[in-house]
Amino acid sequence: MKKVLILTTSTGQGHNQAAASVSESFENAGYEITKLDFLAKNSTILNDIIVKGYEISASKFPKTYGLFYKLTDTKLTNKLLKLPFFLAKKKVSKLINKLDPDVIVATHSLSISVISDLKKHGLKIPFILIVTDFKAHYIYVDSYVDAYITGSSYTKQSLIDRNVDPNKIYPLGIPINRKFYTEVTSAKDLRDDEYFNLLLMSGSLGLNTIFMVLKELLKNPNKLRITVVCGKNNNLKNTLLDYCNNNEFENKKLHILGFTHDVSYLMDYCDVVISKPGGLTVTESIVKNIPLIIPFAIPGQENENIDFLTTEGYSICVKDLNKINDTVNYLINNPDELSKMKLNLKKLSSTYSLTKIVDIANKLI
Repeated sequence: MKKVLILTTSTGQGHNQAAASVSESFENAGYEITKLDFLAKNSTILNDIIVKGYEISASKFPKTYGLFYKLTDTKLTNKLLKLPFFLAKKKVSKLINKLDPDVIVATHSLSISVISDLKKHGLKIPFILIVTDFKAHYIYVDSYVDAYITGSSYTKQSLIDRNVDPNKIYPLGIPINRKFYTEVTSAKDLRDDEYFNLLLMSGSLGLNTIFMVLKELLKNPNKLRITVVCGKNNNLKNTLLDYCNNNEFENKKLHILGFTHDVSYLMDYCDVVISKPGGLTVTESIVKNIPLIIPFAIPGQENENIDFLTTEGYSICVKDLNKINDTVNYLINNPDELSKMKLNLKKLSSTYSLTKIVDIANKLI
């Protein structure tokens, strides 16, 4: 039986979800799976700095995070960022020697800091890296990566522009839960077509900006069914529930949810998703062919995701929250434009595959 080692981290929901999806694909192909959070299991200090640092900076100090992201997006800092991973490298190396996998797949760019150095010193195992955003940061660039899985040809080009061999890059989509491809729900049959259905999502961190967006949407004169997913932010959920329970809103149906595993079902129910453009949420909406309205983003990779989504006609970015209803009303009054965006998404999603990564691994082996 062939064996695969899947490396991930807990920095953001997308990396773990990609790892889970990849694990399922390899398991279905008969591989023995070993999944490792290469930071949490190998260096508590590095894990705390990187994971907690990301969560705090992205949610509390987004401009600082965006500046750091931009400053590190160079060839020089790419090399410097590899220096702190000495302890993690030693422990991962021991696991690799014990496990002897046929292929290594990683869902986080920082894994390069560990694996490329091991390959430089003689490791012969093929290394596949999944790019979980739509433009590749310089930290993804490394000659020891044997294959890249990207979310689009746009992402592929961003790697080619940084001198990555195009023959190593496969735009198969960011791996997400299989049910977004396969789940058949009754949601569309339950819809009330008198209402325009909006799914308002804040990401796993539950950004508080979503409250401002909801307040604006509740002023909209049209009939709106608004489902809000607050992620893990219980304070946000309780704040929204209090606000909605203590006020009356004409022509509105409201559903306030916390963290949920039913996003696939909720997307089947909606006409448009309103969300920050994280790689996971974007890919889910692409696969479901549901256009995005983007009213906020974490500076850094999410701003670059916006460039991709708006340039290719997949999404609309709202730069002024006070004017979000102008965009919603435009799509309500111009259903042909909404259909055009959905068709663009359908064409993109037709290039996605959850299984071809296994074919690539087999070829590399």
